[in-house]
Amino acid sequence: MSTTAFTLSELKRILLEAAGTDEEADLDGDILDTDFGDLGYESLALLETAGRIEREYGISLDEDAFGEARTPRALIDLVTAHLPATHAA
Repeated sequence: MSTTAFTLSELKRILLEAAGTDEEADLDGDILDTDFGDLGYESLALLETAGRIEREYGISLDEDAFGEARTPRALIDLVTAHLPATHAA
């Protein structure tokens, strides 16, 4: 289980581990409010990403809430809301 806050850097790492990257995607740009579909990540890649986040951070994400998190910012906020207070600092 991770002992750090969930950041954009952590999300990028997990996305790359879970599903790699589309040649067109630029994860180094300003992606916080870019739809995952526009970044080349579809539902299967995001499900794998969710599973990795849950295992690494020891949390359980609501399936509906996860489905509504269509941008990195929304997903980071969702994960952060589920982290124990000691991790969300």
